[in-house]
Amino acid sequence: MPVPPIDRGDLGLLVLRAGTGGVLFAHGAQKLFGWFGGHGLEGTREAMEYMGFTPGRTSALAAGLAEAGGGVLLALGLATPAAGAAVAGTMTGAVSVHAPAGFFVTEGGYEYPAFLGFVATCLSITGPGRHSLDHALGHRLNRPWVMAAAFAASTAAAAAVLRRRAGALGSGPEQATPPGAGPLPD
Repeated sequence: MPVPPIDRGDLGLLVLRAGTGGVLFAHGAQKLFGWFGGHGLEGTREAMEYMGFTPGRTSALAAGLAEAGGGVLLALGLATPAAGAAVAGTMTGAVSVHAPAGFFVTEGGYEYPAFLGFVATCLSITGPGRHSLDHALGHRLNRPWVMAAAFAASTAAAAAVLRRRAGALGSGPEQATPPGAGPLPD
């Protein structure tokens, strides 16, 4: 009897979700708990306030939860559209911080958070694949309307955060990264 072929697409989605989710979890855990060389909630609060995200503690908590929680959910393939939308919205804020430095991360630019946001968005659109909790649960949390609602909410929240940040910075986001300061935590 022939062996059925392995569905490489589903396997690829599992690897992509696990890798991206792991990176996001670690990044969020730096903010929330100070793990992996991070500054924890208090240090992240200070950085958020410096970057114009107010209130700083709420901003630090929201970013850390979206990254760590979104990363875990993406890795598990659970509520994939909502997880990807939360990550994409959070990375929009990170991109705004790094944009004055240009594109490349080597110059403090937005390359890294943009890439994470794009991957999270792509996973939301494509879905988690067969090797996921969404699949095991009959895709109850992986429906087109969930994706539409999650991205609408994430877009509205990101826009509100960026408007508030622009107001806190005064004349505009270009003040967020002082010349020569190098990369700031996102």
